[in-house]
Amino acid sequence: MGTLREVASVTSKGQITLPKSVRQLLGVESGDKVVFDVQGGHIVVRRADDQPHADPAILGFLALLEKDIRGGQNIADLPEGLARSMAAAATFPPSEADDEIAGDVAL
Repeated sequence: MGTLREVASVTSKGQITLPKSVRQLLGVESGDKVVFDVQGGHIVVRRADDQPHADPAILGFLALLEKDIRGGQNIADLPEGLARSMAAAATFPPSEADDEIAGDVAL
């Protein structure tokens, strides 16, 4: 992606308009979403579909979970009774390998 410097004004409602050159560089059009990442004193603007949404609460939980998994902490098998109950509650319609698939299938 190229380098560009543009200036935009903030309205009394806290809104900005992305300059046309920035929209073109990011490849965003009307209705698309952008993400604002605040990094220290800088803001990085990118297309929302470049990366998944970064909810700070979820990111913190995932980081904690990853730390536990890597360290082997707080990780255990499901109790056998719970595993059986979950399997019994999961209902799937009966099917055969040769059954026709209805609708479009994306691979």
